Amino acid sequence: MKNNGMINLRKLICLSVFLLSTAFLFGQANFSGNWALNDSKSDFGGSQFRFAATSLSVQQSAAVLKVETTMPGRDGGEMKSTSEYKLDGSVSENPMFNSSSKSTVAWSADKSSLTITSTMIFDWDGQSREVKSTQTWKLAEGGKVLMVESIRPGRDGEMKTTAAYDKK
Repeated sequence: MKNNGMINLRKLICLSVFLLSTAFLFGQANFSGNWALNDSKSDFGGSQFRFAATSLSVQQSAAVLKVETTMPGRDGGEMKSTSEYKLDGSVSENPMFNSSSKSTVAWSADKSSLTITSTMIFDWDGQSREVKSTQTWKLAEGGKVLMVESIRPGRDGEMKTTAAYDKK
């Protein structure tokens, strides 16, 4: 009888380890939802210029992350754009201003965050210029907040910002 209890305990431990490792291997963050910028949780590095969408609408499938961004326009209205990123690590191309942006997505080892690395080539004063940037997406506060950490070139070197979005 004592031996059966030990065997059942071992089975329970093995089952628990299997379930946790399965969730770890196959589970990944899902960023789907409608998100609104929260200025108080964001960090724009003391810059007066904020390069962040005021809202995001995100649809995520197993293969694609589709992001519709809304930003303030120059005329006081809204400017919307849609980008799609392949989640298998292959290159995605999205229109960006008068050019296009080529991006790849890489998941963190634990699948809790993803990093979008983008390259845009555009003409400036007759010269071709390449601009590289990264965005790392993470969920916080039990999935109620989307944190987007961005690194891109700025006037005085590399610019790092974090935009926080509350789930609507």
